[in-house]
Amino acid sequence: MKQDLAALLWPALVGVLGAAIILDKWVVRSENSALEPAQGSYRDAVSRATPSVVNIYTAKLIDTRVYPRLNSPLQRRLRANRGGGQRIERSLGSGVILSNDGHIVTNNHVIKGADAIQILLADGRSASASVVGTDPETDLAILRVELTDLKPIAIADTSDVAVGDVVLAIGNPYGFGHSVSQGIVSGVGRFGLQLSTYEGYIQTDATVHLGSSGGALIDTQGRLVGINTLIYTAGAEPGDETPGIGINLATPSDLAATVLNDIVTYGRVIRGWLGVSVEVLFSEGSDGILTQQLIVTNLAAGGPAERAGIRLNDVIVAMDDEAVVDGRAAMFQIAQLRPGHLLRVDVDRDGTPIELEAVVGTRANNG
Repeated sequence: MKQDLAALLWPALVGVLGAAIILDKWVVRSENSALEPAQGSYRDAVSRATPSVVNIYTAKLIDTRVYPRLNSPLQRRLRANRGGGQRIERSLGSGVILSNDGHIVTNNHVIKGADAIQILLADGRSASASVVGTDPETDLAILRVELTDLKPIAIADTSDVAVGDVVLAIGNPYGFGHSVSQGIVSGVGRFGLQLSTYEGYIQTDATVHLGSSGGALIDTQGRLVGINTLIYTAGAEPGDETPGIGINLATPSDLAATVLNDIVTYGRVIRGWLGVSVEVLFSEGSDGILTQQLIVTNLAAGGPAERAGIRLNDVIVAMDDEAVVDGRAAMFQIAQLRPGHLLRVDVDRDGTPIELEAVVGTRANNG
């Protein structure tokens, strides 16, 4: 009897176990896999950053009136057919929310000359934006919107950003709305492009198109690395946004945060000033390697450099123990210092090393 009962129960147990295995493998696991991102996915980073990225739409009134000297009969007829002496020029771009108070950073060229600025959030809300201040020397602008429940983006430490890091660009290319592209950091501290007064761009190969300017360049944790500023394409004029794939240059996020803080606090960006002009002199070291030296060519009368004892034809070797090899990079370094900073300057004067100290002053605002 027991043998007969075992014979009947055994197939049933096998069936139950088989069903459990199938459910675990095909049902339970498939449900979990739908909730967990696939390996190599950046969906979490994008979902964290996207609510902080806004689409920007601008409108500008363009005067098309014909002036008396050009008021020929043909032009009068054309003007009558067009109706009115103004037209509306529309443009688009992107921006990033940096504060709970509704402050948004974007590129200055995105909103320059605009008569109306509208922003669109990822959740579908829209609002008019006002310009708090601009900084043409870094091509950045600060906007503000009167909205609640905003999500400021987390900011990465750009000193940790290195060539080879994976980055993602979020913006509004061609008005498509929030779009994401992937790339890597191709270079950091890019100077000498003369695209703005103060450079130090992060270079990436993430695809950026017209309308993405002012958008976010984020790391794989969703933190802001930079503000996508422009595409640099050989042969393009400075400031042009050449459509297509080129070299994407982003303004570092720490610089954007400084611009925001200064404009909100002081109404303008506060920059350090040494009162010195330099030229680059190329020389060959003892190892045969070509190096750059910075020769002092001009001193502002009564400026910080002159007061510190720096003289014409001095070779600036280092500042705050950091070797100096590039004039634009050096000026950018000084500009980032706060007025009152005690700057150690090492110079070579006719072959004699001299260490001086200069109190950094305040640079006049040319923007």
